[in-house]
Amino acid sequence: MDEQAIAAYRAAVRAGKYAPRAIAAALGLTPQEAARIARTLLDLRLLHPVPGDRETLAPASPDSAAADLVGPAEQRIRELQQSVSSTRNSLLSLLPVYFESRRSRNRMEAFDVITNISVLEVMIEDFGARCQSQALTVQPGGPRPPHLLEGARRRTLERLARGIRVEHLYQHTVRNDPASTAYIREVTAAGAEVRTTDQLIDRMIIYDREIVFLPEQGELDRRPGAIVVREPTLVAFLCKLYDQQWAQGTVFEPDAEDGTAITDDVQRSIIKLMAQGYKDEMVARRLGMSVRTCRRHIAEIMEDLDATSRFQAGVNVALSGALDEAVGRAPRGEAQRAAAGAGEGET
Repeated sequence: MDEQAIAAYRAAVRAGKYAPRAIAAALGLTPQEAARIARTLLDLRLLHPVPGDRETLAPASPDSAAADLVGPAEQRIRELQQSVSSTRNSLLSLLPVYFESRRSRNRMEAFDVITNISVLEVMIEDFGARCQSQALTVQPGGPRPPHLLEGARRRTLERLARGIRVEHLYQHTVRNDPASTAYIREVTAAGAEVRTTDQLIDRMIIYDREIVFLPEQGELDRRPGAIVVREPTLVAFLCKLYDQQWAQGTVFEPDAEDGTAITDDVQRSIIKLMAQGYKDEMVARRLGMSVRTCRRHIAEIMEDLDATSRFQAGVNVALSGALDEAVGRAPRGEAQRAAAGAGEGET
Protein backbone atom coordinates (compact mmCIF):
# COMPACT_ATOMS: atom_id res chain seq x y z
CA MET A 1 0.00 0.00 0.00
CA ASP A 2 1.62 3.20 -1.22
CA GLU A 3 0.16 6.72 -1.17
CA GLN A 4 -1.45 6.27 -4.61
CA ALA A 5 -3.14 3.04 -3.54
CA ILE A 6 -4.46 4.66 -0.37
CA ALA A 7 -5.82 7.62 -2.36
CA ALA A 8 -7.44 5.27 -4.89
CA TYR A 9 -9.03 3.22 -2.09
CA ARG A 10 -10.38 6.41 -0.50
CA ALA A 11 -11.90 7.45 -3.85
CA ALA A 12 -13.43 4.00 -4.38
CA VAL A 13 -15.06 4.10 -0.92
CA ARG A 14 -16.54 7.54 -1.68
CA ALA A 15 -17.83 6.41 -5.07
CA GLY A 16 -19.00 3.02 -3.87
CA LYS A 17 -17.01 1.26 -6.57
CA TYR A 18 -13.58 1.18 -8.18
CA ALA A 19 -13.89 2.78 -11.63
CA PRO A 20 -10.37 2.69 -13.13
CA ARG A 21 -10.91 5.50 -15.64
CA ALA A 22 -12.59 7.83 -13.16
CA ILE A 23 -9.95 7.18 -10.50
CA ALA A 24 -7.12 7.59 -13.02
CA ALA A 25 -8.56 10.96 -14.10
CA ALA A 26 -9.17 12.12 -10.52
CA LEU A 27 -5.68 11.17 -9.30
CA GLY A 28 -3.73 11.89 -12.46
CA LEU A 29 -2.79 8.23 -13.01
CA THR A 30 -2.08 6.32 -16.18
CA PRO A 31 -4.37 3.39 -17.05
CA GLN A 32 -1.52 1.02 -16.24
CA GLU A 33 -1.08 2.55 -12.76
CA ALA A 34 -4.83 2.36 -12.10
CA ALA A 35 -4.80 -1.32 -13.14
CA ARG A 36 -1.79 -2.03 -10.89
CA ILE A 37 -3.51 -0.40 -7.92
CA ALA A 38 -6.64 -2.43 -8.59
CA ARG A 39 -4.58 -5.67 -8.43
CA THR A 40 -2.96 -4.55 -5.20
CA LEU A 41 -6.32 -3.76 -3.57
CA LEU A 42 -7.75 -7.07 -4.79
CA ASP A 43 -4.78 -8.95 -3.30
CA LEU A 44 -5.38 -7.19 0.02
CA ARG A 45 -9.10 -8.02 -0.12
CA LEU A 46 -9.93 -4.29 -0.06
CA LEU A 47 -11.76 -4.72 -3.39
CA HIS A 48 -13.98 -7.58 -4.49
CA PRO A 49 -16.02 -8.29 -7.64
CA VAL A 50 -19.71 -7.49 -7.42
CA PRO A 51 -21.79 -10.71 -7.62
CA GLY A 52 -23.27 -11.01 -11.11
CA ASP A 53 -20.99 -8.30 -12.48
CA ARG A 54 -17.37 -9.34 -12.15
CA GLU A 55 -16.21 -6.33 -14.15
CA THR A 56 -17.29 -4.01 -11.33
CA LEU A 57 -15.16 -3.87 -8.19
CA ALA A 58 -16.66 -2.78 -4.87
CA PRO A 59 -14.62 -1.62 -1.85
CA ALA A 60 -14.59 -3.69 1.36
CA SER A 61 -13.96 -2.48 4.92
CA PRO A 62 -10.45 -3.03 6.32
CA ASP A 63 -11.72 -5.25 9.14
CA SER A 64 -13.52 -7.59 6.74
CA ALA A 65 -10.45 -7.57 4.47
CA ALA A 66 -8.23 -8.48 7.42
CA ALA A 67 -10.56 -11.30 8.45
CA ASP A 68 -10.63 -12.61 4.90
CA LEU A 69 -6.86 -12.31 4.38
CA VAL A 70 -5.37 -13.50 7.70
CA GLY A 71 -8.32 -15.35 9.21
CA PRO A 72 -7.29 -18.77 7.84
CA ALA A 73 -3.71 -18.29 9.09
CA GLU A 74 -4.97 -17.27 12.54
CA GLN A 75 -7.19 -20.35 12.63
CA ARG A 76 -4.22 -22.58 11.77
CA ILE A 77 -2.14 -20.91 14.49
CA ARG A 78 -4.90 -21.50 17.07
CA GLU A 79 -5.19 -25.13 16.01
CA LEU A 80 -1.40 -25.55 16.23
CA GLN A 81 -1.31 -23.95 19.70
CA GLN A 82 -4.09 -26.25 20.87
CA SER A 83 -2.22 -29.22 19.43
CA VAL A 84 1.03 -28.20 21.17
CA SER A 85 -0.76 -27.67 24.49
CA SER A 86 -2.59 -30.97 24.20
CA THR A 87 0.60 -32.86 23.33
CA ARG A 88 2.56 -31.25 26.17
CA ASN A 89 -0.17 -31.98 28.74
CA SER A 90 -0.47 -35.57 27.54
CA LEU A 91 3.27 -36.16 27.82
CA LEU A 92 3.64 -34.38 31.19
CA SER A 93 0.82 -36.50 32.59
CA LEU A 94 3.21 -39.43 32.23
CA LEU A 95 5.83 -37.89 34.57
CA PRO A 96 4.51 -39.72 37.68
CA VAL A 97 4.61 -43.00 35.74
CA TYR A 98 8.13 -42.25 34.55
CA PHE A 99 9.53 -41.40 37.98
CA GLU A 100 7.75 -44.26 39.73
CA SER A 101 8.99 -46.74 37.14
CA ARG A 102 12.54 -45.44 37.34
CA ARG A 103 12.59 -45.74 41.11
CA SER A 104 11.21 -49.24 40.90
CA ARG A 105 13.76 -50.25 38.27
CA ASN A 106 16.83 -48.91 40.01
CA ARG A 107 17.03 -46.59 42.96
CA MET A 108 20.55 -45.66 41.92
CA GLU A 109 19.41 -44.13 38.64
CA ALA A 110 18.69 -40.75 40.16
CA PHE A 111 19.52 -38.49 37.25
CA ASP A 112 19.36 -37.92 33.49
CA VAL A 113 22.31 -36.96 31.32
CA ILE A 114 21.31 -34.39 28.67
CA THR A 115 23.98 -34.05 25.97
CA ASN A 116 21.89 -32.22 23.36
CA ILE A 117 22.35 -28.50 24.09
CA SER A 118 19.14 -27.49 22.33
CA VAL A 119 17.12 -29.98 24.38
CA LEU A 120 18.90 -28.82 27.54
CA GLU A 121 18.06 -25.15 26.90
CA VAL A 122 14.40 -26.01 26.33
CA MET A 123 14.33 -28.07 29.56
CA ILE A 124 15.88 -25.28 31.64
CA GLU A 125 13.45 -22.74 30.15
CA ASP A 126 10.48 -25.05 30.70
CA PHE A 127 11.32 -25.91 34.32
CA GLY A 128 11.98 -22.24 35.00
CA ALA A 129 8.57 -21.29 33.58
CA ARG A 130 6.89 -23.90 35.81
CA CYS A 131 8.88 -22.92 38.92
CA GLN A 132 6.54 -22.24 41.86
CA SER A 133 8.60 -20.87 44.75
CA GLN A 134 12.40 -20.64 44.36
CA ALA A 135 15.00 -20.30 41.60
CA LEU A 136 18.56 -20.57 42.96
CA THR A 137 21.66 -20.28 40.78
CA VAL A 138 25.42 -20.59 41.24
CA GLN A 139 27.41 -18.90 38.46
CA PRO A 140 31.21 -19.29 38.78
CA GLY A 141 33.78 -18.06 36.31
CA GLY A 142 33.50 -14.34 36.81
CA PRO A 143 31.46 -12.00 34.57
CA ARG A 144 29.02 -13.57 32.12
CA PRO A 145 28.81 -12.48 28.45
CA PRO A 146 26.38 -9.57 27.87
CA HIS A 147 24.20 -11.59 25.44
CA LEU A 148 23.62 -14.22 28.12
CA LEU A 149 22.74 -11.53 30.65
CA GLU A 150 20.03 -10.21 28.32
CA GLY A 151 18.24 -13.58 28.35
CA ALA A 152 18.80 -13.94 32.09
CA ARG A 153 17.31 -10.47 32.70
CA ARG A 154 14.08 -11.39 30.90
CA ARG A 155 13.70 -14.70 32.71
CA THR A 156 14.57 -13.31 36.15
CA LEU A 157 12.19 -10.34 35.94
CA GLU A 158 9.39 -12.62 34.74
CA ARG A 159 9.93 -14.98 37.70
CA LEU A 160 10.07 -12.13 40.18
CA ALA A 161 6.81 -10.78 38.76
CA ARG A 162 5.25 -14.19 39.51
CA GLY A 163 6.39 -14.01 43.14
CA ILE A 164 9.29 -16.46 42.77
CA ARG A 165 12.21 -16.03 45.18
CA VAL A 166 15.37 -15.60 43.08
CA GLU A 167 18.90 -15.94 44.46
CA HIS A 168 22.12 -15.54 42.45
CA LEU A 169 25.54 -16.52 43.77
CA TYR A 170 28.55 -15.15 41.85
CA GLN A 171 32.25 -14.70 42.36
CA HIS A 172 33.55 -11.37 43.64
CA THR A 173 34.95 -10.45 40.22
CA VAL A 174 31.49 -9.63 38.82
CA ARG A 175 31.51 -6.53 41.03
CA ASN A 176 33.99 -4.89 38.64
CA ASP A 177 32.07 -5.79 35.46
CA PRO A 178 29.73 -3.02 34.18
CA ALA A 179 27.34 -5.40 32.35
CA SER A 180 27.01 -7.71 35.37
CA THR A 181 26.56 -4.76 37.73
CA ALA A 182 23.81 -3.29 35.54
CA TYR A 183 22.00 -6.62 35.45
CA ILE A 184 22.31 -7.11 39.22
CA ARG A 185 21.14 -3.56 39.91
CA GLU A 186 17.98 -4.14 37.85
CA VAL A 187 17.03 -7.56 39.25
CA THR A 188 17.78 -6.66 42.88
CA ALA A 189 15.57 -3.59 42.49
CA ALA A 190 12.82 -6.00 41.43
CA GLY A 191 13.36 -8.23 44.48
CA ALA A 192 16.16 -10.68 43.63
CA GLU A 193 18.96 -11.39 46.12
CA VAL A 194 22.59 -11.53 45.01
CA ARG A 195 25.71 -12.52 46.92
CA THR A 196 29.33 -13.00 45.90
CA THR A 197 32.20 -15.05 47.24
CA ASP A 198 35.82 -15.64 46.29
CA GLN A 199 35.52 -19.21 44.98
CA LEU A 200 32.67 -21.43 43.82
CA ILE A 201 32.72 -25.15 43.15
CA ASP A 202 30.72 -25.30 39.92
CA ARG A 203 27.64 -24.06 38.10
CA MET A 204 24.29 -25.11 39.55
CA ILE A 205 20.60 -24.29 38.97
CA ILE A 206 17.95 -25.33 41.50
CA TYR A 207 14.19 -25.04 40.98
CA ASP A 208 11.83 -25.30 43.97
CA ARG A 209 14.46 -27.40 45.78
CA GLU A 210 13.13 -30.34 43.79
CA ILE A 211 15.27 -30.44 40.65
CA VAL A 212 18.93 -29.53 40.12
CA PHE A 213 20.92 -28.94 36.92
CA LEU A 214 24.67 -29.64 37.14
CA PRO A 215 27.25 -29.31 34.34
CA GLU A 216 28.41 -32.48 32.61
CA GLN A 217 32.05 -33.32 33.40
CA GLY A 218 34.96 -34.74 31.44
CA GLU A 219 33.82 -33.92 27.89
CA LEU A 220 36.65 -32.51 25.76
CA ASP A 221 35.45 -33.17 22.20
CA ARG A 222 32.09 -31.39 22.45
CA ARG A 223 30.24 -28.74 24.42
CA PRO A 224 29.30 -30.23 27.81
CA GLY A 225 25.64 -30.87 28.53
CA ALA A 226 24.12 -31.20 31.99
CA ILE A 227 23.04 -33.69 34.62
CA VAL A 228 19.43 -33.32 35.76
CA VAL A 229 19.07 -34.52 39.36
CA ARG A 230 15.62 -35.36 40.74
CA GLU A 231 16.24 -37.96 43.45
CA PRO A 232 15.13 -36.34 46.74
CA THR A 233 18.15 -37.32 48.84
CA LEU A 234 20.66 -36.06 46.27
CA VAL A 235 18.65 -32.90 45.71
CA ALA A 236 18.52 -32.24 49.47
CA PHE A 237 22.30 -32.69 49.72
CA LEU A 238 22.93 -30.27 46.85
CA CYS A 239 20.54 -27.73 48.39
CA LYS A 240 22.49 -27.92 51.67
CA LEU A 241 25.71 -27.35 49.72
CA TYR A 242 24.11 -24.33 48.06
CA ASP A 243 22.87 -22.98 51.42
CA GLN A 244 26.38 -23.27 52.85
CA GLN A 245 27.88 -21.34 49.94
CA TRP A 246 25.11 -18.75 50.17
CA ALA A 247 25.70 -18.24 53.91
CA GLN A 248 29.40 -17.60 53.26
CA GLY A 249 28.68 -15.06 50.50
CA THR A 250 28.66 -11.29 50.80
CA VAL A 251 25.54 -9.33 49.84
CA PHE A 252 26.01 -7.37 46.61
CA GLU A 253 24.11 -4.09 46.40
CA PRO A 254 25.70 -2.15 43.49
CA ASP A 255 24.58 1.30 44.68
CA ALA A 256 25.79 0.77 48.25
CA GLU A 257 29.13 -0.78 47.40
CA ASP A 258 32.30 -0.51 49.47
CA GLY A 259 34.93 -2.55 47.68
CA THR A 260 37.58 -2.51 50.40
CA ALA A 261 36.43 -5.64 52.22
CA ILE A 262 35.88 -7.48 48.93
CA THR A 263 39.35 -6.58 47.66
CA ASP A 264 40.85 -7.82 50.94
CA ASP A 265 38.88 -11.06 50.62
CA VAL A 266 40.10 -11.57 47.03
CA GLN A 267 43.71 -10.91 48.01
CA ARG A 268 43.50 -13.33 50.94
CA SER A 269 42.22 -15.95 48.51
CA ILE A 270 45.13 -15.22 46.15
CA ILE A 271 47.59 -15.64 49.02
CA LYS A 272 45.95 -18.92 49.98
CA LEU A 273 46.04 -20.32 46.44
CA MET A 274 49.65 -19.17 45.88
CA ALA A 275 50.59 -20.82 49.16
CA GLN A 276 49.08 -24.06 47.85
CA GLY A 277 51.43 -23.89 44.87
CA TYR A 278 49.07 -22.68 42.13
CA LYS A 279 50.50 -20.66 39.24
CA ASP A 280 49.04 -17.33 38.18
CA GLU A 281 46.86 -18.85 35.44
CA MET A 282 45.25 -21.37 37.79
CA VAL A 283 44.75 -18.76 40.54
CA ALA A 284 43.00 -16.49 38.03
CA ARG A 285 40.80 -19.34 36.80
CA ARG A 286 39.80 -20.38 40.33
CA LEU A 287 38.83 -16.81 41.20
CA GLY A 288 37.04 -16.04 37.91
CA MET A 289 39.35 -13.23 36.81
CA SER A 290 41.81 -12.54 34.02
CA VAL A 291 45.48 -13.39 34.48
CA ARG A 292 46.27 -9.70 34.08
CA THR A 293 43.95 -8.75 36.94
CA CYS A 294 45.36 -11.55 39.07
CA ARG A 295 48.90 -10.31 38.54
CA ARG A 296 47.83 -6.77 39.40
CA HIS A 297 46.53 -8.05 42.76
CA ILE A 298 49.76 -9.98 43.30
CA ALA A 299 51.76 -6.81 42.64
CA GLU A 300 49.63 -4.94 45.19
CA ILE A 301 50.15 -7.73 47.73
CA MET A 302 53.93 -7.60 47.21
CA GLU A 303 53.89 -3.81 47.58
CA ASP A 304 51.86 -4.03 50.81
CA LEU A 305 54.36 -6.60 52.12
CA ASP A 306 57.34 -4.46 51.03
CA ALA A 307 58.67 -7.41 49.03
CA THR A 308 60.75 -7.35 45.85
CA SER A 309 60.26 -11.04 44.98
CA ARG A 310 57.69 -13.71 45.54
CA PHE A 311 60.04 -15.62 47.82
CA GLN A 312 60.43 -12.54 50.00
CA ALA A 313 56.67 -12.02 49.87
CA GLY A 314 56.15 -15.57 51.10
CA VAL A 315 58.53 -15.04 53.99
CA ASN A 316 56.95 -11.70 54.92
CA VAL A 317 53.45 -13.22 54.80
CA ALA A 318 54.49 -16.03 57.13
CA LEU A 319 56.19 -13.65 59.55
CA SER A 320 53.18 -11.29 59.58
CA GLY A 321 50.71 -14.06 60.37
CA ALA A 322 48.54 -13.16 57.36
CA LEU A 323 49.19 -16.57 55.86
CA ASP A 324 47.80 -18.27 58.97
CA GLU A 325 44.58 -16.32 58.46
CA ALA A 326 44.45 -17.11 54.76
CA VAL A 327 44.93 -20.86 55.21
CA GLY A 328 42.73 -21.14 58.25
CA ARG A 329 45.30 -20.99 61.09
CA ALA A 330 47.36 -23.95 59.89
CA PRO A 331 49.96 -25.40 62.29
CA ARG A 332 53.29 -23.62 62.19
CA GLY A 333 55.02 -26.32 60.15
CA GLU A 334 52.29 -26.32 57.54
CA ALA A 335 52.28 -22.52 57.41
CA GLN A 336 56.03 -22.53 56.75
CA ARG A 337 55.64 -25.05 53.94
CA ALA A 338 52.82 -22.92 52.51
CA ALA A 339 55.02 -19.82 52.68
CA ALA A 340 57.67 -21.68 50.72
CA GLY A 341 55.02 -22.53 48.14
CA ALA A 342 54.06 -18.87 47.87
CA GLY A 343 57.64 -18.04 46.95
CA GLU A 344 57.99 -20.70 44.24
CA GLY A 345 55.86 -18.94 41.61
CA GLU A 346 56.99 -16.80 38.70
CA THR A 347 59.31 -13.94 39.59
